[in-house]
Amino acid sequence: MSPEIMDELKLLNVRVTHKKCPIHVLEKFTFKDIAKAYREFLTSNGIRECVIIQTCNRVELFLALEKIDIDRIFETWRKNTEIRDLSFEYAEVDQGKGAINHLLRLTSGLESLVVGEDQILGQVKRSFDYSRQNCYIDSFLPIIFEHAIKVGSRVRTNTGLNKGSVSIGSMAVNLAEEYFDDFQNKKVLLIGTGEGAALVAKSLKKRQVNFDVASRTYERAKSFCSTVGGNPVNFEDALNNFDKTDIIFVSTTAPYYLITYERIFNCAKKDSGMMIFDLSNPRTVDDKIATISGVKLVNIDQIAEIVDRNLNRRREEVRLAEEMIQSGMQNMDLLFRKIKAEPFVVSIFKTVDEVRNRELSKAVRLLGIKKGMKEYEIMEQLSFAIVEGILSTPMNNFRKEIGNTEKNEDVLNIVSRIFNYEPK
Repeated sequence: MSPEIMDELKLLNVRVTHKKCPIHVLEKFTFKDIAKAYREFLTSNGIRECVIIQTCNRVELFLALEKIDIDRIFETWRKNTEIRDLSFEYAEVDQGKGAINHLLRLTSGLESLVVGEDQILGQVKRSFDYSRQNCYIDSFLPIIFEHAIKVGSRVRTNTGLNKGSVSIGSMAVNLAEEYFDDFQNKKVLLIGTGEGAALVAKSLKKRQVNFDVASRTYERAKSFCSTVGGNPVNFEDALNNFDKTDIIFVSTTAPYYLITYERIFNCAKKDSGMMIFDLSNPRTVDDKIATISGVKLVNIDQIAEIVDRNLNRRREEVRLAEEMIQSGMQNMDLLFRKIKAEPFVVSIFKTVDEVRNRELSKAVRLLGIKKGMKEYEIMEQLSFAIVEGILSTPMNNFRKEIGNTEKNEDVLNIVSRIFNYEPK
């Protein structure tokens, strides 16, 4: 794709993520047939290139297109999901530099549910590679994605952003793992399907721990499990089977105690050890349960204190990552400026080469020299060296000036008039 065409394209990011959309709802926005979704987008809406990033926490489109029509993009998206009346009230949209900045934050881990987690960088790489292998992109999006992946890798190499738990859910799982020697063999129950529950589920899944998920409705638990992991169970069955459960994570918004003192006191399991994490605010586990022998109750305040200590240590790493992303944005801007200037440089060299070739032809005719003769080769090399010697320094300085100044349009216009250059 030529720089002129690239200059005409617009960059658009449309996304539905955990930041605005509940995890159990997010699953509705996923594309079941990803190849079909790519084809649909690329044959409509004037879209020239497309990368789809789809994980349990996000569905994102990065599009290079000639004209932005958000409603048509939403309609194409809707057609490629199982729900035809899907509402896009949860969607976020960024264009141009805003979309690039979001991608750099994404690859760096700053947009993740757990800040700094490593998984997202690999997911972005795989989505980008899939698009390239299937020719869903040309040369516009690769410039942006390759740069974003480099920035994300640099952030992880030069900061400690991915060190230490900074979420209530992941810290709770860490504590459970420390408490039980045979953690992976324990019977685990997760009550809730919100963002906090999703963090617990991700941490359990990462450790390859089997766990059940209960919600007020079985369908919500089922949708949550298909997106994040776990085995859906009936809510009442879960509450009535505490005697078969070793570890309970509760992360809901119920206005009453879901787990009462009586339920746990009458539970035979307490004699062999039970651990309960109340991650809800307000609390949904009766505090008196902490007095029952064999039961360890940890509430959200206790975990939050540990998380705050980790978060304070990581704030400096976040600041460093933000600085690296800002530098990455400047480098991206510089790269696009150079791409914009390149047709001019190529055109000048081509014009001067035409003059060189014409004057060389005149000279060899006057001297009676023909192609193939040693003298012709010497004169031809001399003509190349003269052109290169005269043009290379000003053209390199021009490239540098285009990259270093905010007034690159003025520089381009001035030099264009000097060389009588007109964009094709």
